[in-house]
Formats: sequence, C-alpha cells, structure tokens
Amino acid sequence: MSGVPPLRVVIAEDAALMREGLIRLLEDRGHQVSAAVADGNALLGAVAEHHPDVAVVDIRMPPTHTDEGLRAALELRRRHPQTGVLVLSQYIETRYSAQLLGAGRHARGLATLTPREREVLALMAEGRSNAGIAAALVVSDGAVEKHVASIFGKLGLPPSEGDNRRVLAVLRFLSR
Repeated sequence: MSGVPPLRVVIAEDAALMREGLIRLLEDRGHQVSAAVADGNALLGAVAEHHPDVAVVDIRMPPTHTDEGLRAALELRRRHPQTGVLVLSQYIETRYSAQLLGAGRHARGLATLTPREREVLALMAEGRSNAGIAAALVVSDGAVEKHVASIFGKLGLPPSEGDNRRVLAVLRFLSR
C-alpha cells in the first residue's frame, strides 16, 4: 500500500457478495475491517462500538432499498463527526451528498490542495467520473485530468499496478 496509513473501517452493504468483496479489497490493502453489516441501524451500532476511521456505506439498503444507507450516513455524520464516510452506489442523491460532504470537512495532509482541487476531490468522493466532474464544474475534461494528476502528486500517490489512486485519494480525503 502506498502513502496511506492503515485505516479502521466499518462496511454497511446489504448485498453479501459485494460486502465480502469490499472486505477482501480493503484487507488486501492493509486496512482493518472492524465490522461489516447489512443495514443502517447496524451501521450506527457498529460505528459506536468500533470507532472506525471510515465507514463505507451503500446508499440503498433494507427495508425499502431507497435511501436508508444515505440517511444512516447523515446520522452517522451527526453522531460521529470524526468518522469519515465513503458512500458507494450506482445512484447518487446529490441533495444529501452536499450535506454529507459539507459540515466542516478539513483533512490534514490536504492543506496543499487548491480550492478547485478540493472541489474535484469532493466530486470524486461522490463517485463522479472525470466527465461528470467536468460537467459539474463546467470545465473541460483536460482541466479535470490536470487537477486529478495534481491531487495525486500533492497527496503522494504515484502510479501503481496494485493500488487505485482515486480510491486512495478519496480515503485520504475522508479520513482527515
């Protein structure tokens, strides 16, 4: 693992295959998965019990599979502001993500990033592609690529066959 210290992680994902895959991916990268749960209430309990650095949360979880995970993430942010939150989904509710990513998110080690680079990194944390970031910021794809490359450089994340620099940058952003 390059550049990121091991993190304590709690996972909230109702799909067992995805949950197990996340556990393996994170543990293979040297992180400690303290708990892996299948719903929002269990997430809040696991975070209270284990005090992780980061919670990885699926947006759509039981019972209705709409936005329970996202609502649990917002409650987690309120109860445990020191815990980073990484929201995973193929869908994104931007009205909630602004609340989740707002609320005093300043991370040590990120002080060298420009305001625009911080915007790009926040959009990366929302799961946006470079094209999605470019559309949101009304800039060219090339401009986004330059910002992303600069973020990687400033965070000390060199190209690597074994690591996903985008995920590592977001984890660094979320872990403060």
